Amino acid sequence: MLEILWALGAFIITLGILVTFHEFGHFWVARRCGVKVLTFSVGFGKPLWQRQAADGTSYQIGMIPLGGYVRMLDARVDDVSPEEWPQSFNAQPVGKRMAIVAAGPIANFVLAIGVLWLMLVIGVPSVKPIIGKVAHQSVAAEAGVTAPAEVLAVNGKETRDWQEVNMALVSAIGDDKAELQIRDLADRHESSKRYQLDLSQWEFDEQQSTFGSLGIQPYQSEVTTEIGYVAPDSPAEQAGLQENDKIVGVDGTLNPDWSRIRERIAAAAGDTLVFDLVRNNEQLQIPVAIGEREFNGETIGFLGIETKVMPYPEEYRFTHQYGLLGGLWEGTTRTWDLMVLSVKMIGKLVTGDVSVRNLSGPVSIAEGAGTTASYGLVYFLGFLALISVNLGIINLLPLPILDGGHLVFFVIEWIRGKPVSERVQEISYRIGGALIFALMVVAIGNDITRLSL
Repeated sequence: MLEILWALGAFIITLGILVTFHEFGHFWVARRCGVKVLTFSVGFGKPLWQRQAADGTSYQIGMIPLGGYVRMLDARVDDVSPEEWPQSFNAQPVGKRMAIVAAGPIANFVLAIGVLWLMLVIGVPSVKPIIGKVAHQSVAAEAGVTAPAEVLAVNGKETRDWQEVNMALVSAIGDDKAELQIRDLADRHESSKRYQLDLSQWEFDEQQSTFGSLGIQPYQSEVTTEIGYVAPDSPAEQAGLQENDKIVGVDGTLNPDWSRIRERIAAAAGDTLVFDLVRNNEQLQIPVAIGEREFNGETIGFLGIETKVMPYPEEYRFTHQYGLLGGLWEGTTRTWDLMVLSVKMIGKLVTGDVSVRNLSGPVSIAEGAGTTASYGLVYFLGFLALISVNLGIINLLPLPILDGGHLVFFVIEWIRGKPVSERVQEISYRIGGALIFALMVVAIGNDITRLSL
């Protein structure tokens, strides 16, 4: 329950920031163009908070935190006196109206640059993209990729950490192939090689990372067989297992690694296993009655210990950190890369190269917001920038009811010298609304499907 509340709170904060900046873009440019703003609202529905400013603008927070709006004086819906006519939206030249409408998405891009700049100035702890294992009969294995190795680039784009590898491979979803530039760590003198991944049969599973679905597993520190923690009242404690005991055998199988020990325990629910241990340089044999617990509808064995993990190599760690100007340039570059990636993925959705199953709705966004917020500020800022860019790009789609649809009408008006008829606009808004609603149904359906897995 606490986890759900945390995700919900992070979602509301994320959406509140995104909507506020988006609507402020419209608001700020409208004011600069001399248009009177009647209402600036974050959220829809009945106001939870409202304040009337001296200039007549009403600022409010709505009950439903799923968007917002800026209501401007408009003679098409308001009674406008001759004195107020120059301040109405529809009285403005088409260029000013285009600027007002485009300002919302642009504000989202500016927000992304700002939060990425802050994130990079603070510094983002990262690890190099070191391949620890390659799954058998996977796409990567078929291409000849081996481990240990470092991924230097994907399709010619430098990859400094696993996030950059993931983003580069996301861009390749729907393509027939992808090129990895890899340096073999087993041979320090060998230069990097290029491997061609055959993606024609690649089925990307949105439940895991792109590189994971290709059979590439990041390097992980070795998990030892030395006990680091014994849970109170667990089968291990009741049998007398202690911290710093080293497991050297289970039921006659000597020197197993931790993964094999864990599998043996899981398969022995309700049975007794004999553990060979080394304690203070003494050999011991201790029988343990394995406990039982339910996991995903199955009964598995339970011991109640955690083993020690070897330290992660320092040479694989680094921090993405820049100065004030360097961070601004890098933040702008990353925002542009996200914009290009978003446009590319939308294009692949339209052509069918990417399945609509990859669409995410509010539940996935809430889950992502909660997860990144729990990791720390810098990770939440990265997530906020990603969603802000996506919101800006989506709003620029040439669909009536979105900012992009309004811009299309204004371009047509600029070319023809007169506005599109209200009847055509009304029909277009209905079609656009139906399309947006259908996409939301698909996205929410995908969220529900992911939750049930």
